[in-house]
Amino acid sequence: MRPHSDDTRRRNARGSSRSERLTCGNFSRRAMLGATASGFGMTALSALMAEESYAGLSAIPGPHHEPTAKNVVFLFMAGGVSHLDTFDPKPKLAELDGTKATLDNYTAGPNRKWLASPWNFSRHGESGALVSELFPHVATCVDDLAIVRSMKSDFPLHPRSNIKLHTGRNVGGHPSLGSWITYGLGTENRDLPGYVLLDGGAVPPGGVENFSSGFLPASHQATSVKADGVPVHNLAPADVDPIQRAKLSAVIESDRTFAESQGGSDAIESAIRNYELAYRMQSLLPDVLDLSRETAQTKRLYGLETSETEARLYATQCLRARRLIEAGVRFVEVTCAEVYGGDNGTWDQHTDLKKGHEGNARITDRPVAALLKDLKARGMLDETLVVWATEFGRTPDTGNGDGRDHHETGFTIWLAGGGVRNGLVYGNTDELGVHAVESVTTIHDLHATILHLVGLDHERLTYRFGGRDISLTDVHGRVVSDLIA
Repeated sequence: MRPHSDDTRRRNARGSSRSERLTCGNFSRRAMLGATASGFGMTALSALMAEESYAGLSAIPGPHHEPTAKNVVFLFMAGGVSHLDTFDPKPKLAELDGTKATLDNYTAGPNRKWLASPWNFSRHGESGALVSELFPHVATCVDDLAIVRSMKSDFPLHPRSNIKLHTGRNVGGHPSLGSWITYGLGTENRDLPGYVLLDGGAVPPGGVENFSSGFLPASHQATSVKADGVPVHNLAPADVDPIQRAKLSAVIESDRTFAESQGGSDAIESAIRNYELAYRMQSLLPDVLDLSRETAQTKRLYGLETSETEARLYATQCLRARRLIEAGVRFVEVTCAEVYGGDNGTWDQHTDLKKGHEGNARITDRPVAALLKDLKARGMLDETLVVWATEFGRTPDTGNGDGRDHHETGFTIWLAGGGVRNGLVYGNTDELGVHAVESVTTIHDLHATILHLVGLDHERLTYRFGGRDISLTDVHGRVVSDLIA
């Protein structure tokens, strides 16, 4: 098991500058130290044995091979970002714009017409990757990205696709990607949760199942941190520490007694671990989430000075993501508020595509690029995997002239840092953006590749449940080696 970092609470040992002997009864200071020195080791051992791993409360499998990424930041763009208007330009659509949508292997409804992108694309960086004018800031980072244009999912429905993206299944009750990674690797900081959800203000379709630990111990579920107001409710202590510690000990003792009467219980042991974690988080998490000590230059980089509330809140969460990773959190997910897309995700523009996508891009573009640049400047991008993903793309045709609908057979995501080949455009869709046709990449492939980058084998990372060993990718998935540097 990877040792816990002790970067949070360092204790300063203070020695006496006096050379004279201090006496206690008939014992000199030197004699007392000599008589008790053998107990120091046992004191240290008792503290070590109190750690969860030695107490049998945590069985972290550990990495299967040398990882290239220690941490993951998952930037979830709920609602379905249009690949055709962001990273996958289709000149053919401009030629056919406004004509009846017909294609042999694509079923378009009656009265549907092909719709050209309202945005221009330009080449950027040494790689020359094409990026829409929607993302002027991210465009400056293309040489650090691996853009995957050939993603394919199974469902054109938000809840099922969201859950598939997060858990590899199309129904709830299974652990999310973040839960699997923390189960496999644990956290680098025992005073912080391994999996943190930086909530943009709205739960995406599919609900909290997207961030659930499923049948894994509850200690691996996401800890939610709000963008606005109090980040984590009920974290501030209501009592002075001795009283609080006494109450906590009483609750834990009661739970352990009950667990023993039931012959042991993973659920109760997970609850005990969560009590202890919450107690330790009180002193550290508020400090990590506090941005007041960040420099003015860093705050400007992320756009914290903006007057647009949604943009400022998303920038806050992206900067917090860097601070959490820096503090040793293993997996951080950032979601955005549903400002333009309604109840099905902020990028869900069935109508008014131009207004909606422009608004969402204005909110997210600058903070996302700032996160990449900030990580890189601090030497952290090499060991931090950043994933920008949406549940599906949007149709190349329209039924109303100004919107696009759900489209799961071809869309785009990108990865950066953490051992990914940078400056890469991987795979492709056909000339109209209907189907992924070159180097088709499934959600299971994406999961297998992410696990590989953090040192985990998607076939070996399993958990015994319901009488069989279950994995994130089940019997599917392959590591996309072309994406790895």
